[in-house]
Amino acid sequence: MDQGDTEIRASVADERPKDTRRRGAVVAALMLAMALAALDATIVSTAVPQIVGDLGGFSVFSWLFSGYLLAVTVTLPVYGKLSDTFGRKPVLVAGAAVFLLGSLLCAAAWNMGALIAFRIVQGLGGGALQGTVQTLAADLYPLKERPRIQARLSTVWAVSAVAGPGLGGVLAAYADWRWIFLVNLPIGALALWLVVRHLHEPARESAGRPRIDWAGALAVFACGGVLLTALVQGGVAWPWLSAPSIALFGTGLALIALVVAVERRAAEPIIPGWVWRRRPIAAVNLALGALGFLMVAPSVFLPTYAQSVLGLAPVAAGFVLSVWTLSWPVSAALSQHVYRRIGFRNTAMLGIGTAALILFAFPFLPYPGSAWQPALLMLLLGAALGLFQLPLIVGVQSTVRWSERGTTTASVLFCRQTGQTIGASVFGAVANSVLAARLGGAGDLDSVTRGLDAGAVAEATRRAIADAVHAVYLGAGCAAAAAFVVLLLLAPRRFPVLDD
Repeated sequence: MDQGDTEIRASVADERPKDTRRRGAVVAALMLAMALAALDATIVSTAVPQIVGDLGGFSVFSWLFSGYLLAVTVTLPVYGKLSDTFGRKPVLVAGAAVFLLGSLLCAAAWNMGALIAFRIVQGLGGGALQGTVQTLAADLYPLKERPRIQARLSTVWAVSAVAGPGLGGVLAAYADWRWIFLVNLPIGALALWLVVRHLHEPARESAGRPRIDWAGALAVFACGGVLLTALVQGGVAWPWLSAPSIALFGTGLALIALVVAVERRAAEPIIPGWVWRRRPIAAVNLALGALGFLMVAPSVFLPTYAQSVLGLAPVAAGFVLSVWTLSWPVSAALSQHVYRRIGFRNTAMLGIGTAALILFAFPFLPYPGSAWQPALLMLLLGAALGLFQLPLIVGVQSTVRWSERGTTTASVLFCRQTGQTIGASVFGAVANSVLAARLGGAGDLDSVTRGLDAGAVAEATRRAIADAVHAVYLGAGCAAAAAFVVLLLLAPRRFPVLDD
């Protein structure tokens, strides 16, 4: 066992009252930091009309989300390696400070270009929040207690997914959209104070001056930025087979070769080769990449289905989606009773196999149907995915030493984020192609749903939307089945867990 694990257990996780209080304060700080990252993913969406009305820039407002997502995704591997090199605390403090600086700058933005740039600054800090919080959760708790903290973090994500859009709408309607970013400051300041005061990492023995792979970090950042931009904007800002798409994908492929060359020569690479050579880590990376991919189906397309096909109001449509955030953390918290009996791999296979069946069942719902039917499927899907994701994260974190845990956790989160980006592009293209085929011409989901009205044409359009969403759910079911096969063929039956 790595010395850092032993020392952290003694200094932070000791069950004496003082140390228990200290650990509780650190957990509270982690939940606040996770809330910052989780809220930011949802709170901005409902304020877009007010932001565009004030700053203009309707044609590029999607970069408020794309820019943030790009910055978070490409920085995850960098922060993971830095936390293994210098410790979790300095990385978390620096990342939170950058995130709060970006929030303050966003609140002061004078036009859409400035706001997008400051959102990217936010994302540069958000990558540290997401990766380091998950890594610290594994540092603080031994394996048998780790589901407790992971369930709490899952609950934070669930509550934020439900509360974020409502809070953003209230602030935009009754205060000012700038408060959406200013509200981060007191929450982040409290989290920072708790971390600085209560998180005490042990001094680690050093083999010499740390060597930082700055060339690798820059190459990873450039490669990820180019490829994710191609995926996010392809089919939206320009056609898939246009010159910009071809140029970006060509550049991305060249940068992949550069990353491989740089990382193979680096003494301490940002993305070390062992991340993909070890079967448990490689299997979890691919499986959670598939999870990010399939999550796009319900999170992006179900609200459109609920409003356009079922005829629900936006609030009711949001409830149909949000029910999976109720069952997911509960299932995650209870998953420990399953994986202690049948193992991490088999528990995850049970969860993702069930999820595949649920996703494949969605196209068989009656048309137009009732709201309770997709809501029930979403409730079951959340339970299945909670049984799938948490055992894999806990399991893979338990197979590595302290000095490798940050890199491992970051690689898992990076793959999930990348899968989500690819899923948004692929499923968007699938939905638009089905719509075009059903309606006898070119069309996209956004323009069609905005143009819905009463009458026979609207009925034909609603059926086309239902078919498009059904096709997306079939694709998500295939992704779940692929994750099942990956775990079956690649993951070891028993993860090589290190002793706590």
